[in-house]
Amino acid sequence: MSTLRREVVIPAGGVALPGSVVAPAGRPGIVVFAHGSGSSRSSPRNVQVAEALNDAGLATLLFDLLTDEEALDRAKVFDIGLLAERLAAATSWVESDPELGGLPIGYFGASTGAAAALWAAAGNHAVAAVVSRGGRPDLAAPRLAGVRAPTLLIVGGDDEVVLELNRRALASLRCEAELVVVAGATHLFEEPGALEEVAALARGWFVRHLDRPRRA
Repeated sequence: MSTLRREVVIPAGGVALPGSVVAPAGRPGIVVFAHGSGSSRSSPRNVQVAEALNDAGLATLLFDLLTDEEALDRAKVFDIGLLAERLAAATSWVESDPELGGLPIGYFGASTGAAAALWAAAGNHAVAAVVSRGGRPDLAAPRLAGVRAPTLLIVGGDDEVVLELNRRALASLRCEAELVVVAGATHLFEEPGALEEVAALARGWFVRHLDRPRRA
């Protein structure tokens, strides 16, 4: 079997959100991406991480959390509850898809998208793992204690404010959780080799945790 590549549309609360699926043959799980503020499913950083996951055999779904019009509304960009609802809708879509349903599901979130991922993962047993890149878990503070999926927080060593926010969040999480600091990296991991390190860390975390048998 060859790699499955599909452009999709995800219904979510009255809006239609475009997305892209890449699913290698024999995929052990799928990772749903939640982009940060001011970004979209075309985020070059998320695309790079997704390609690394695909190379490891994992399926990925990158989709827009907001419509083009909504993305211009700053209130919606930072409405973590709304973003989490959109992520939950994408999760339900994956679960009902004939080719993807039954796969263990992971979330990869960046910046505000990481807050949405943690918010959506809280109390949702369908989510098997979460990875946050330069995330703002403080924006999901009321929900952190309810997260059960193993969670990896990745932060740049020179992203001092966000690093402190992640340290505090780590103390609030009640699941298996780790904080990894990428030395010398800033918020967007633009330094040489920084994003490659993020991708390697995410790949290892998801391969480790998305390995349970497919549900019937």
